Amino acid sequence: MLQINDLSLSFGADTLFKEGNITFNKGNCYGIIGANGAGKTTLLKIISGEIEPSTGSVFKSEEDRMSVLKQDHNAFNEFTVSDTIIMGNKRLYEIQKQKDALYEKEDFTEQDGILASELEAEFAEMGGWDAQADAGKLLTGLGLSDSLLDKVMGQLQEREKVKVLLAQALFGQPDIILLDEPTNGIDITSVRWLEDFLMDFSGTVIVVSHDRHFLNTVCTHIIDIDYGKIKLYMGNYEFWYDSSQLMQRLIKNQNKKKEEKIKELQTFIARFSANKSKARQATSRKKLLEKITVEELPSSSRRYPYVDFEMDREAGKEILTVENLSKKVNGEYLIKNLSFRMNKGDKIAVIGEKDIAATMLFKILMGEETADEGDFKWGISTSQSYFPSDNTKYFAGCDMSILDWLMQYSRDTTETYLRSFLGRMLFTQEEVFKPVKVLSGGEKVRCMLSRMMMFGANVLVMDQPTNHLDLEAIEALNNGLIDFEGNIIFSCHDHEFVQTVANRIIELTADGFVDKICSYDDYLELDQ
Repeated sequence: MLQINDLSLSFGADTLFKEGNITFNKGNCYGIIGANGAGKTTLLKIISGEIEPSTGSVFKSEEDRMSVLKQDHNAFNEFTVSDTIIMGNKRLYEIQKQKDALYEKEDFTEQDGILASELEAEFAEMGGWDAQADAGKLLTGLGLSDSLLDKVMGQLQEREKVKVLLAQALFGQPDIILLDEPTNGIDITSVRWLEDFLMDFSGTVIVVSHDRHFLNTVCTHIIDIDYGKIKLYMGNYEFWYDSSQLMQRLIKNQNKKKEEKIKELQTFIARFSANKSKARQATSRKKLLEKITVEELPSSSRRYPYVDFEMDREAGKEILTVENLSKKVNGEYLIKNLSFRMNKGDKIAVIGEKDIAATMLFKILMGEETADEGDFKWGISTSQSYFPSDNTKYFAGCDMSILDWLMQYSRDTTETYLRSFLGRMLFTQEEVFKPVKVLSGGEKVRCMLSRMMMFGANVLVMDQPTNHLDLEAIEALNNGLIDFEGNIIFSCHDHEFVQTVANRIIELTADGFVDKICSYDDYLELDQ
C-alpha cells in the first residue's frame, strides 16, 4: 500500500503543487506527466523520502520494499557490477557482506556461528543464492553480457552504467519501483525488454518519462501535474491526451454559447430597459444574466512550441547518394560498406545498437568527419540544415543573449524577424535577452531548432533531436517533421516519433546495414 495524502510543496511564495491525494495499487503502472518545471521528478523524490513535502504525508506499508532508479552514474564506481545490482535490495546486500565478514574472522566464536546461521536462513529466504544469476539475467535482458558482473563500475562506458543502474532498480522483486526517465540512454531493444518486464511486474510502478510510446505501452494510469494540482486519470498517455483535449474543447464550446447568450441578453436590456411595455422582460433578462457564469479556463503550465520548417526552394530528383561508406573508430567498424540513395520525399530513420554510429554518419555527411572508404554526394539543388546530438560547440564560452546568438546565423538581423523564430520556440518578451550560457538543455535545443527554421533548407539532418525536450515540445517537433515536405535523415530513441515521421529505416549493424522502405513498427515485425 502506498498513499500520498494532501500533499503540497512550496518554495517561498511559489507553490509547485497542492492537494495531492492518490492511492497507488499493486499491479498498476502510474506515469507522471507535466511541463518542465511542473514538479514530476520532485514528486518522485517526495515519494521516495528524499524530499520533505510542505504539507501532507506519504504512507507506505512497512513490509513493502521500494526501489529507486539512481541518477548519479558515478556513485558506484568503486563497486563491482554484481554488488551494484544486488544493492538494489539493501537488506540482502547487507546480509551478504555481514556473512562474508563473519567467515573471514580468524577467531570465529560460537556466538558468530549462531549469527551466521540466522543470516544464512534470512539470506536463503530472500533468494540470496540466486542473486548473482538474477543480476546476470537482468544484464542480459538489457543487452549487456553477464561477463560484466565481475568488472568494476568505474571501468564501464556511460551507456553500460545506465543499464546497470536500471538493473539495480529492478533487482530482487521490489514491491514499488520509482523510475525517472528510465529509457534515456538505452537502445530500442532494451526499451522493449523493459516494457515487457514492467507489464509483467506484479507490484507498483511510478514512472516519469518523455517517451510517449513507452507511456502508452506500460501505463495503466496517468498522474498529471498541471494548474498547480496533482490529478489521477485512468488509462495510458494517449487516452489522457485525447480526454484532456476533448475537455478543453467542451469548456470552450460551452463558454462560447454562454458568451453569445450574454451578448444577446445585454443587447435586449440595453434596447428595452427604458421601454415601459418591455420593462418587465428586461428585468427578467437582467436576473437571467446574473446567473450565467463563464467557466474560467485555468492557466496551464504547459506551453506548446510551434515548429514549422519551410523550404526556400524544392529540391530536384537527386537528393543524396552514398556509396560503400566505411568508418572505423579504435579498430572497430561503426559504418561498414554503407550504400543507399535517398529518394525525393524520403524521411529516413537511422537506427542501430550504437548511437555513435548514426552520429558518425551524420558528421561525415555534414563534412565534420571523413570516411575511411567510400564516398557520398549531395544533389546540386539540395540545402542541408543540421541538428547535432552534441550542441556544446554552439554555446561554449558564449556570453551573448539568445537574441544576439541567433542573430549571428541570420541574414536578416532585425529584432522583429529574429523574435518571430524565437517566439515559435517559446522565447518571448524579455526571455530573448537571457544569456545563453545559463540555458538548460531543453532551452538550448529550442535555440537550435529556431536556428534551423531560419535556414529554409530542403533536407534536414537531425541527430537525437528529442533529447532534453518535454512532451509538449516533442509533440510540436513531431508534427513539424510530419508536415515537412522536404527530405529528412535522422536518429531518435522515441518510438512514437520514429513511427510517425519515418517512411524508411536504415539500421547500421556490425556486419553492414539493413535498408527497408517501411514504417518503424513494420520493420520491428520483420526483425522478430
